[in-house]
Formats: sequence, C-alpha cells, structure tokens
Amino acid sequence: MIDEPFARGRSLVHGLDPRAKLVACLALSLAAALARGYLAPAAVLAFGALLVLAAHPPWRLLLGRLLAVNGFIAFLWLVIPVTAPGTVLYRLGPFPVTAEGLRLAALITLKSNSVFACVLALVCTSTAPALSRAMTALHVPRKLSFLFLFTYRYLHVIAEEYGRIVTAARLRGFVPATDRRTYRTYAAILAMVLVRSFDRSARVYQAMLLRGFSGLFPVLATPAAGPRDAVFLAAALIAAVAAAGADMVWSGWHG
Repeated sequence: MIDEPFARGRSLVHGLDPRAKLVACLALSLAAALARGYLAPAAVLAFGALLVLAAHPPWRLLLGRLLAVNGFIAFLWLVIPVTAPGTVLYRLGPFPVTAEGLRLAALITLKSNSVFACVLALVCTSTAPALSRAMTALHVPRKLSFLFLFTYRYLHVIAEEYGRIVTAARLRGFVPATDRRTYRTYAAILAMVLVRSFDRSARVYQAMLLRGFSGLFPVLATPAAGPRDAVFLAAALIAAVAAAGADMVWSGWHG
C-alpha cells in the first residue's frame, strides 16, 4: 500500500484547508520558478522552510527526500559549470569552469529547493483524496483530478503486478544480464504490465458503473474555509507577489 507519512499530523499546516494550500503552493512555486535572480527563490525557500518546520515532518524521511532532490542537483553541478559558455574562472584539467555556469547551477539549486519545500509543506501534508476534492473545488478539469486520484490509488497495484511477473520470470530461470535476451525479456515484462493494467482499469470502470458512478464522487461533508485559512492564503499570496516584485526590481537594476 502507498503510505502518506507526511500527511499524518496535527500541526497548524495539516489543519489548513487543502484548497488554500494548493493555491498558496502554486503561487509560491511560480514566483520561485519564474524568477531571473536569486532574491525570489531565496525568499520562497525561507517561507517554505518555516512551513516545513511548522508541519513537524518525520525528520528522517525529510532528510531522505532532501538528499534525493539534491542528489540530482549535485549531478548538475558537475555538468553545468563546465558546459555553460561564459567567463572562465579556472580549469579542471581540460574543462573550463565559467562564472555563468556557477551562477546558473546556484540558481537551479535555489529554485529546486524552494519548490520542494513548498510542495512538501503544503501538498504532502494533505491526503490524496483531500487533494483531489480540493482540485475539483478549484475547478480543475474533472478528468485531471480523477487521473490524479486513480493514479495514486492503483500505482501500488501496478507495482504488485510487475513484481508478480518478475517473480514468474525468475522462477523460469531468468537471470538479468547485459545482453539482448535480458532487454527482450524486460520489454516483454513491461508490455505485460501495460496489458494487465489496461485490463484491470476496464474491470474497475465496469465495477464503478455497476455501483452507480456517474462521473462524480459524492462528498458527504464539504469543509468550509475559516479565518485561519484566509489569513494563511493572504500571507502566502503577499509573500509570492512581494518575492516576484522584488525579483523584477532586482533584475531591472542588474539587467
């Protein structure tokens, strides 16, 4: 089963309306991602870090997620400074390290970690069904919210199906290696996973129709946003607009 360890908690962030958290996460992430300088991503990162601290996440899991994100970014630090054109600062053997490459790598690092902090604090602290209902309430296309919910719901089923097929292949003597036979076998395994996933989706859809599904999931209780949600959303939007405005001013001065 898919676990949601960051969604378990009773902090102030967990108690916020998922609709407010989604809108705030989108605004803050756009302010950081579209910035041309360091000021906006740094401000969003600071705001997101405060939200992460307020959410009291499991610190070991948080560290693992942080290492996973920055592990990929570390690879970019190995590539971008020596491939981006610009003023050469020094050389690592035959590879020139440029100032523009270092600045670009630093900007990517800031942006990635700021968006990661916002998503972790504002999206991961809500369950997938709650996020799906929030997307529907925010008038996100219904098919997109259904696709999100069913992907979450049946991702572990597809993983179990893949595990059964791989186990069956090993029981028949399959030993992975770097050869053409291994590539053909894995291609056949992936094809079988897709075929069985399609069959499972058809059966699930038929079962839903038999139970009266008409395109909408009935919601027994719709939570109403309170003053705390309004204050948080206003603060997040002000922070996003201020960060974007400061970035525009900073870019104009240094353009």
